[in-house]
Amino acid sequence: MLATGVTLSNEQAGWAQRAISEEGLSDLAEVRFGDYRDITETGFDAVSSIGLLEHIGVRNYASYFRFLQSRLRLGGLLLNHCITRPENRTEPATRGFIDRYVFPDGELTGSGRIISEAQDAGWEVLHEENLRHHYALTLRDWGANLVEHWDEAVAEVGLPTAKVWGLYMAGSRLGFESNGIQLHQVLLSKPDERGGGGGHPLRPWWTP
Repeated sequence: MLATGVTLSNEQAGWAQRAISEEGLSDLAEVRFGDYRDITETGFDAVSSIGLLEHIGVRNYASYFRFLQSRLRLGGLLLNHCITRPENRTEPATRGFIDRYVFPDGELTGSGRIISEAQDAGWEVLHEENLRHHYALTLRDWGANLVEHWDEAVAEVGLPTAKVWGLYMAGSRLGFESNGIQLHQVLLSKPDERGGGGGHPLRPWWTP
């Protein structure tokens, strides 16, 4: 089956399609500009949801998990990767700067709330991990890369945008380092009505 990506960023979709074409993979993969709910195909082996749940809204988690489940075959996998809170209360992702300039109307909650919603929608949890420390290091290196290529970044996007993203990455790094925010990824499986349909290895296969 064709690997299908979807993004709400028209620029990102265009960049991805060009990269796919340059690698000679156009017969194997595509990236569409649109909403994830626009995907009509079913029977996928796996879904990878990266940085999406923060924008769904906690009240919409149930429909989100049900929709993704409807697009997978029995035993299909969902990797849900998103920024979370260190506790399970729900509130807007950010106030002030980030909400105004980077991620408007985001909403975060804890990994426990996310897992509960997934289980209530019928998913089996196979694995869960917190990548908070890893992401702090990632942001450290992203920030250093921006500083190193500052003039190029300003030339491409303008000074105001470059400043916004520099401040955002620095503040986010501090948030991960201080445990103000976390980053969890949860690996889920779609079981059949008897609880089977997985057929996955007994030992973890996602790490070397």
